[in-house]
Amino acid sequence: MTKNQTLRRALADGKLFTAMAAHNPLAAKLAEEAGFGGIWGSGFELSASYAVPDANILSSGTHLEMMRAIASVVSIPLIADIDTGFGNAVNVSYVVPQYEAAEASAIVIEDKTFPKDTSLRADGRQELVRIEEFQGKVAAAVDVRRDEDFMVIARTEALIAGQGQAEAIKRALAYEEAGADAILIHSKQKTPDEVLSFIKAWTGAVPLVLVPTAYPELTEADIEALGKVGIVIYGNHAVRAAVGAMRSVFAQIRKEGGIREVDKTLPSVKEIIDLQDDEYMRGVEAKFLR
Repeated sequence: MTKNQTLRRALADGKLFTAMAAHNPLAAKLAEEAGFGGIWGSGFELSASYAVPDANILSSGTHLEMMRAIASVVSIPLIADIDTGFGNAVNVSYVVPQYEAAEASAIVIEDKTFPKDTSLRADGRQELVRIEEFQGKVAAAVDVRRDEDFMVIARTEALIAGQGQAEAIKRALAYEEAGADAILIHSKQKTPDEVLSFIKAWTGAVPLVLVPTAYPELTEADIEALGKVGIVIYGNHAVRAAVGAMRSVFAQIRKEGGIREVDKTLPSVKEIIDLQDDEYMRGVEAKFLR
């Protein structure tokens, strides 16, 4: 079974699919090792790793090449976060085949204007495109995919933009009509009430996708019990974990003036070499170096 089929069938079977964010292949390998079903190719995390805002500052090529690198080292599906599609429906029709060729199993595209502003910024510029315009983007993505198991997920930012549940439902149904395989509903409220209300009101046939960054008390068991959610994405935990760990280690080294104590708490160099798939390279050397 291909990665695309794995993701498609997981949603068809009704079992909650979990995806962990990654901003590089190493993070993706660790997520697979931990047992997540898939990888979220996070635009936020990649932007953060370059220390620039999540506002389409990085080029589509930079994001695409990282998705290609991630997909090449894991055996689980990659869901690529392509923000607004890097332009209009014409841009979408060109970039989606590139992500499919890079071995992503799905793309998520959101209904904000280009360039976007990150959803969870307190005073962000949350501007949405017209429903008809975004339907065209979704339809373009569906039209150009080569593998019918490659998924097009439409993300509505109506709740993020403060436009309310009625507008969010209206948009989500319109995007389903345009061919979306799933709907990602996003909220920055600190409780899940807004999202739970949307889920209760959802009458569409396609599954929903949640990113519970702002309302972490909602567990996978809670989400699965709702019956309408197919995917839960942990959207930025890899980069947040990395920043926290690096800050702590760096501060301890400066405080102690050396690495004697901190070194005892870190993974061994051998563990890192193993994650680099060193054993495979040694096999190639033994077989082919002459």
